[in-house]
Amino acid sequence: MKKLFSLHNKVAIITGAGQGIGASVARVFGEQEAIVHVLDIDQNAGESVVQSILDSKGQAFFHKCDVSNHDEVEHVFQKVVALSGSLDILVNNAGVAAIGSVEETTPGEMDRLYQINIRSVYSCLHFGVKHMKKNGGGAIVNMASVASVLGLSDRFAYSMSKGAVYTMTFSVAKDYINDHIRCNAVGPARVHTPFVDGFIAKNYPENKEEMFERLSKSQPIGRMANPIEIAHLVTYLCSDEASFITGSFYPIDGGFISLNT
Repeated sequence: MKKLFSLHNKVAIITGAGQGIGASVARVFGEQEAIVHVLDIDQNAGESVVQSILDSKGQAFFHKCDVSNHDEVEHVFQKVVALSGSLDILVNNAGVAAIGSVEETTPGEMDRLYQINIRSVYSCLHFGVKHMKKNGGGAIVNMASVASVLGLSDRFAYSMSKGAVYTMTFSVAKDYINDHIRCNAVGPARVHTPFVDGFIAKNYPENKEEMFERLSKSQPIGRMANPIEIAHLVTYLCSDEASFITGSFYPIDGGFISLNT
């Protein structure tokens, strides 16, 4: 019997895969027999994820890459194809957060969010679709957010950037449907990652447990997501079982959008 959601020998690039959601996606892809290429600016974190995949008898490589640098992205994508022969899957996961209203957001912060959350996705899409066209198709998943489609307090720049990721998804899906390239986006609400723990520790050192509970209960389901739950959805969307799905946005938010609007 065929293994469900198998990614056997599919060559996958995952950006920002050194920790959190990206690391979980990389490990699940390894379990599903993909050839995993981990991209991250943090070499130690990225190499640790690769080693965990290798220890589980998977195939994985690490590439140090600042995905906001267009030339670096081009070089790394060429290297991936040279190593593995093709590019079948791209997961645009790398991103950063920012807090503040439009009044509080500085020009520097806007530029930082643009470079990392938007420009990097553009660069990866730009080179990714070129290689996928040569390969006869592929699957792309962009990491959007609930902030892509509704207003969140004090998240002006972050929402701007994730709104762009959301709409880039539809453009790529439309433009490359005849090249057999599927492009979808997922929209998580809060996910329990090292970033969340660091944010709470930095901003609420005196009442970390109380703040964690408050943030958890902002999802109607009563908790944050686990990164592996996001990884399972991404894996499905990149698998052949999802071959009829393109140009779609999938909230994975514990009811945050539908039960709060």
